[in-house]
Amino acid sequence: MAISLFKTTFGATAMFALSMSGSAFAQKVPPSEVLDLYEIANAPSPDRLQADIQTLSDFGTRHTLSETESDVRGIGAARRWIFEEFKKISKECGGCLEVMYVSDYVEGETRIPERTEVVNVIAIQRGKLDPNRYVMMSGDIDSRVTDPLNGTDDSPGSNDNASGMAGTIEAARVLSKRQFAGSIIYAGLSGEEQGLFGGKIFAAHAKKEGWNLEAVLNNDMISNIAGIDGVIDNSTVRVFSEGTRAVETEEEARIRRFTGGEVDSASRNVARYIDQLSDQYMTNLDVMMVYRLDRYRRGGHHRPFNQEGFPGVRLMEVHEHYDRQHQDLRVEDGRVYGDTMEGVDSVYAAKVTGLNAITLASMAGAPPIPADVEAEGAVSPSTTLKWTLPKGKAARNLAGYRVHWRLTTAPQWTYSRYVGKVDSYTLENIVIDNYFFGVSAVSKDGYETPVVFPGPAGRF
Repeated sequence: MAISLFKTTFGATAMFALSMSGSAFAQKVPPSEVLDLYEIANAPSPDRLQADIQTLSDFGTRHTLSETESDVRGIGAARRWIFEEFKKISKECGGCLEVMYVSDYVEGETRIPERTEVVNVIAIQRGKLDPNRYVMMSGDIDSRVTDPLNGTDDSPGSNDNASGMAGTIEAARVLSKRQFAGSIIYAGLSGEEQGLFGGKIFAAHAKKEGWNLEAVLNNDMISNIAGIDGVIDNSTVRVFSEGTRAVETEEEARIRRFTGGEVDSASRNVARYIDQLSDQYMTNLDVMMVYRLDRYRRGGHHRPFNQEGFPGVRLMEVHEHYDRQHQDLRVEDGRVYGDTMEGVDSVYAAKVTGLNAITLASMAGAPPIPADVEAEGAVSPSTTLKWTLPKGKAARNLAGYRVHWRLTTAPQWTYSRYVGKVDSYTLENIVIDNYFFGVSAVSKDGYETPVVFPGPAGRF
């Protein structure tokens, strides 16, 4: 009997297991968990993260408009250091990372008035079966103080966002020791504080190159555990995700009105996927899914990717401390302002990095995400799900598919069935009107994709 990574009822699974004795299902059910993910979850080092966050903080300022020629201060020195760290990691794995800069010039903007090169640092770990299929983890290189145009004063940006950048580098250290079917991108994005320009540049690059970018995990502030609300929390992480796709057409919106999908975009199902992986493989780290694109009237570097149609989510601490964000370094009436190392908890950062790492590994290790998923069953006692089987080398690790369903008010996928290597399946006497449905693909060694909701609303 197979138990999914996604929760299922004993009765449904047991009945299906019995039906597997028939010749139509004379195939082995893949493992229900991937043991290596437990090791990956605990592999990130708090000490290495502490050291990397300190190094990034010690550049003084990493403001997008700051010094670029110095070797010890400013964003130029910071991005060259990140580039060299990725090169070191690549050397240790026999050249497994392609390290590059992806940049463009920006000018005439409110926060970038003069012509400025916005430079991203990118490392790509190519997949062995499906190299054009990508999952990406990113952190921001830049920092700022109170005045968004102040590129000279000290702006350590220890939590915002040296922590996310350090986590991305650490994930590369952990995962570069392994090989996966799909590709992984480790990205240091610039210009976030000036208008998300680094993300816009790289999202446009990915689209131009025709990359199949299945998920962007934007890590922005992952080391603070003490909130301005007085709460200390080192065991919860927020995951923000868009509800409906930014690129939804008028016709797609009309279909969604009648079939559902308002809370089942690809980004939202990536968030559910992260939550389920955390429950399965992490210790003392719970995911708080937030049904918003980002914090209230605020933004992050996953948003430019969403706007290009790529699934993307934001991972971050639950209780922010606003005295430590975008503040001049100062003390006023005994109150300390500034984003410095005092606000960093590297053990918490290591846990969040571990969650990213298992998500990257699981998605990269899985087969292609189900394509062309559709549901049928109007005025019927049963529901049929259909999808397209992939072909060629990219599908070499595909074992089969799992169908999922849940009550329309349930936040997570609660029922599932492994149905084998088929391109359709009918759930007898499960009425389409009462549930939401989806399909995931499973590899021969147990890696599973996020669930894909039928129709354009859930398309990856």
